[in-house]
Amino acid sequence: MNYGTAKLGGLDCQSIDALPAGAEPRMIVVLCHGFGAPANDLVPLGPELLYLNPALADKVRFLFPAAPLSLDEWGMFGGRAWWPLDIERFNAAIATGEFRNLRHETPAGMPEARQLLMNLVTEVAKQTGLPYSAFVLGGFSQGAMLAMDVGLRLPAAPAGLCIFSGTLVCEQEWHELAAKRGTLPVLQSHGTQDPILPFPAAIWLRDMLQEAGMDVEFIPFQGPHTIAPEAMHRFAAMLGRLAE
Repeated sequence: MNYGTAKLGGLDCQSIDALPAGAEPRMIVVLCHGFGAPANDLVPLGPELLYLNPALADKVRFLFPAAPLSLDEWGMFGGRAWWPLDIERFNAAIATGEFRNLRHETPAGMPEARQLLMNLVTEVAKQTGLPYSAFVLGGFSQGAMLAMDVGLRLPAAPAGLCIFSGTLVCEQEWHELAAKRGTLPVLQSHGTQDPILPFPAAIWLRDMLQEAGMDVEFIPFQGPHTIAPEAMHRFAAMLGRLAE
């Protein structure tokens, strides 16, 4: 296994691959962690996906960018965020049933995070010579929202998107952008007992993407705000198809 670190597009990144010495990847998988997680939170997913689908070993490089904001001042030492959250307002919206209204908003700070991730993808594309269609963007929770947002806005469509426990925001913009992405493959998973991002919001996102024409593989599971084993198996299989 090859491990590396680099500054890409202004973001600190960790990389993992199992490529032979001197070999270049055929596909880049960028996975973004969630709000409050440490920078390396999703790094173990790289070896796990390679284990689940050994055929990826000579084809794929995984990149794990660290979100730009430190949450040390919030008492979440080592935690990072892609943009700030008004947690009190967020929890109140869930408690009062007004969570539906948040789907129309663009979170403050999201455009800045979007630009950083777009810069990363563009820089890696130039370094490797790979087109945007050789990238898979994904993430967990807040990182999944960012991956979706960037995947819809890149100059050309990525190979696919992976949304672990994400939710719908920027609804009008996303719907208009998604309609231009054709049958882009999307793997989406969400726990039916998720207390952080309610399950109905995952249904809103799924329905919006399907209405726009995307090829959505939806994986509901009985569980909380996490990544289910079944989702990992299905993601490994999806990467295998896209890397052929």
